[in-house]
Amino acid sequence: MSKRTDSVLLTTDGPVATLTLNRPNRMNSIDVATLDLLCERLREAGRLDVRVLVLTGAGNLFSAGADGSEMVPRSSREWEVLVDHYLDPIRIISELSMPVVARINGDCVGGAMGIALSCDFRIAVGTARFAAPFVKIGLAGCDMSCGYFLPRIIGLGRATDLMMTGRYVDAPEAERIGLIHRAVEPRELDAVTDELVKKLASGPPIALNFTKKAIRRSLDRDMAAEFDYEILAQVQCLQTEDHREGVRAFFKEKRAPKYVGK
Repeated sequence: MSKRTDSVLLTTDGPVATLTLNRPNRMNSIDVATLDLLCERLREAGRLDVRVLVLTGAGNLFSAGADGSEMVPRSSREWEVLVDHYLDPIRIISELSMPVVARINGDCVGGAMGIALSCDFRIAVGTARFAAPFVKIGLAGCDMSCGYFLPRIIGLGRATDLMMTGRYVDAPEAERIGLIHRAVEPRELDAVTDELVKKLASGPPIALNFTKKAIRRSLDRDMAAEFDYEILAQVQCLQTEDHREGVRAFFKEKRAPKYVGK
């Protein structure tokens, strides 16, 4: 299945959906029309019978973030509504039950980095660069979720560096500091991403859903609250057919399990 528009593509291949930012002539930047469509397609992906979502960009880069053409005079209230709206893709990605993999095929800058950070996995070509350059145009360095995710993913000191200087980080450094999970040669990007996606798609979807929620909850809750959720999650998973299948396959029949999401 393929749904095509001028700025966003949504395709499926078996248990995997791929969403592509498709404005290569504008560096895959996100104007308001694209933002609306991105949110729509993300919600649509969440309703599909798929197990993994891949997020990428058309051409040779991931995205330059918010489109500069949106930087026009507005009232405080208009800016408040718009800035809040630009956080909607991050909210949707964070709430999707399936794992989301960012396939970063080139530079990932500004709000696009915030979107990538909201994904569960980030695989990038070694030539990609990353930056939260908001301070360079007189904006707070915490735009489009960077203020939330960066300190939690790479630590307070490194996040302070990137957010207050707006400097670019190349893929090898991004991998070293934990900003991305892996930097690969361009010719390896598809194979490495496909290997990860295949592993996730063959995993137990209910257990992965609970795992994702546990990870996200842990960012904002104390130990007692997280332990309560762990108890809930495991009690639910212990009652699934996927768990019984996993036990049979691993302990008794010594084979790869076949998970069905029940």
